[in-house]
Amino acid sequence: MFTRIVKMEFEAENVPAFLANFETVKSKIRNYPGCLFLELYNDKKEPTIFFTYSKWEHENDLENYRHSELFKGVWATTKPMFRSKAQAWSVDTLYSE
Repeated sequence: MFTRIVKMEFEAENVPAFLANFETVKSKIRNYPGCLFLELYNDKKEPTIFFTYSKWEHENDLENYRHSELFKGVWATTKPMFRSKAQAWSVDTLYSE
């Protein structure tokens, strides 16, 4: 299992549209094969910065999602709303309580 963290910064006027779209697709992403967990975070000081935090059973599960029609649709809607390029990290859990 591993975790994927994606940082996204939006133009302020696009935040409501992003949140509405996320509400529509979150259960589809969460129920995608291999996705074990999904949360969306908002920066405390900068309301245009968001993070997705997802856990995946295997790396190929994330890759399958990234090549799916679901992801292509989500990304096609989300990417034009960005103020800057998204950043992503795949990390292993070293400690969890």
